[in-house]
Amino acid sequence: MSDETIRLVTIGRIIRRRGRLLIFLAVVGALVGYGTSLLFPPRYTTSASVLLPGAWEERELLTQTEIASSSVVVDRAAATLGWTGVSGSELRDRVSAQAADGNIIKISGTADTPERAQRLSDQVARQFVAFAARIAGDDTDPDAAARPEALRQMVVRTSRRITELADAADPGQTVESVQTRTELAKLRTALQEAINKLDQADPAADKANMVVMGPAARPAGEAPPTRTQLTVAGALLFFLLAVIGHLTAARMSRRLRTEPEIAAALGSALLGTVDVPGEGPAHRPESRDLRARIRRLLGVDIRWDIPGPQTSGDATGRQLRYRRVCARLRDQLPLPRRLLVVVPDGDEIARLAAGQLVAEAESDPLLRVVGVSVDRPMVPDRDYESGALVVLSAGSWTAGELAGIAEACADAEHEVVGIVLATGTVRARPKRSAGRPRAAATPALAVGESAAGGSR
Repeated sequence: MSDETIRLVTIGRIIRRRGRLLIFLAVVGALVGYGTSLLFPPRYTTSASVLLPGAWEERELLTQTEIASSSVVVDRAAATLGWTGVSGSELRDRVSAQAADGNIIKISGTADTPERAQRLSDQVARQFVAFAARIAGDDTDPDAAARPEALRQMVVRTSRRITELADAADPGQTVESVQTRTELAKLRTALQEAINKLDQADPAADKANMVVMGPAARPAGEAPPTRTQLTVAGALLFFLLAVIGHLTAARMSRRLRTEPEIAAALGSALLGTVDVPGEGPAHRPESRDLRARIRRLLGVDIRWDIPGPQTSGDATGRQLRYRRVCARLRDQLPLPRRLLVVVPDGDEIARLAAGQLVAEAESDPLLRVVGVSVDRPMVPDRDYESGALVVLSAGSWTAGELAGIAEACADAEHEVVGIVLATGTVRARPKRSAGRPRAAATPALAVGESAAGGSR
């Protein structure tokens, strides 16, 4: 199996076993996104187009876009609009310009209402056209437009005068007369070329004659991010953060999940794996606690980072696993077969499995269940026991905690003769197959306690 497949399987396991928690966090994220949208007023954006006639290079168009969104143009638009409490510096953050195909500059304006957005775009476009015309000199020199035509008329008159002088020159074939007519012809040709260049240069002067291509359209909807987008983004963000948090916690966790790791930490062999009926954990003492109820409601009390527990076929199948563990203990231990069953405190699944194991053993071997704190492990001194049997669930304890339990057993002169792993709670079927009747989990613990008294 590839790493990618393993990651997909892990994510699928998180979604299946933490579905209620993920849905809860997604709802919280949606509420946070909705609350964030209330802090920001709705925004509306529209654009006005300005046509630049003539031939323009790309760098010239970029220059015009900078001018359109410059502080000079926006400040003039702000002064014309006269909105209370809105300055030019604030409007500069709401105005943008970009060059489009066909020598068109699109000027976009953003405001808190559609009407204001439309007015802002139109006013900035008009101020841009006026400012561009002023730069070209249309407003500073009223006689500038008449100068090219006056120069053209002067050139025409000069050309005519040259023609007259050429006709009035000596028609003879002397060297001087030929040179004079030649020079006059060259002068007339030069003047004609000047007129042609003047005609060609004149359309370029029309670049300043920009045209606003109609008023801006009134926006029909809010500009992104909208309230709906913020709500969806908040839900998706919290969902992804929850999944990433689960993956990070699993990668950083030092709890042992595999059988070889647990066996190596305790320094003993695995005798078998048993499961606990699904109805058992419902009777836990801490179920009355509010925090435990919340954990069960959100599904946090179910481990997701270990393989899923197998569904028990029936009571006979579950009992068969316990009987096999007891049979291995009988084969391994000498007479009298007495064992101390060590269960870490807080491991409710292991406690229920130990109680069921005591019930299935029927005093052969004679089992005494004791709880051991993983913080300060302390095991009763050896009496008549032949060793210690450790019952625990996978993925709950670190190597250091299990090593501490093993050391506590060694200090009390108990040899760890085996390990029994208890899987997570499984779903039990209501029908009970024929077989020897067994006591429930709670009476099993009582058997263990009475066995403890008899061993003394």
